[in-house]
Amino acid sequence: MSFTFNNRIALVTGAGRGIGKSIAEQLAKNGVTVICVSKSAGSCGATAAAILVGGGKAKALAVDVADGAAVAKASAGLLAEFGQIDILVNNAGITKDGLLFRMSEADWSAVIATNLNSCFHWTKHIGRSMTQKRWGRIVNITSVVGLMGNAGQANYCAAKAGMIGFTKSIAKEFAARGVTSNAVAPGFIKTDMTDALPAEVAEKISSVIPLKRLGEAADIAHMTAFLCSEEAGYITGQVFTVDGGMVM
Repeated sequence: MSFTFNNRIALVTGAGRGIGKSIAEQLAKNGVTVICVSKSAGSCGATAAAILVGGGKAKALAVDVADGAAVAKASAGLLAEFGQIDILVNNAGITKDGLLFRMSEADWSAVIATNLNSCFHWTKHIGRSMTQKRWGRIVNITSVVGLMGNAGQANYCAAKAGMIGFTKSIAKEFAARGVTSNAVAPGFIKTDMTDALPAEVAEKISSVIPLKRLGEAADIAHMTAFLCSEEAGYITGQVFTVDGGMVM
């Protein structure tokens, strides 16, 4: 799917696998230079290498997105190297599921730090350059459970719901400077984790989806690429569910 980009540079977190990898690859196909970020040098390196082999432009960078000081240092280095970063996709996330009464404070804090605090760190350091250049696209990958909740995922749902509020606030702060901020909320998407589910569990999940199937990572990547493009310049502060009709 092709959209208009004018020699843009993007940073995608959690780009080593799944949805993040697909987003990075889709942006690269549209001619965007993509900085692939993940905690694992091996995973983000593999994504960047695949983009380069395919004729695209990419750089891998291993950063713990939950570490504010590390993000600040990485952002400064990238801005010095590239001059600007036009597109920020906050996708990195982890799960540490468990019923609330059994959930440790460490598991709560780890999910909030990686999934939500990381958005604050990257947007604060990368977003300033966008506002100065008066052009930018910020897309936060949240989840349908941030809208409807899910038993056993209080930490994950709180983080994803927080991303939505953050997205809308930043949209209002940055709009006058030509920077848009939107969120994409995936439903059940085929990933390494869902591939490992027993057939009966996968069927049960599919039964609650009006389209009766799980989505593909590419479905999220296409929506994200559109929101990052020139064509989406009049869209900001919105949440787009890509979930086969689960949330209506």
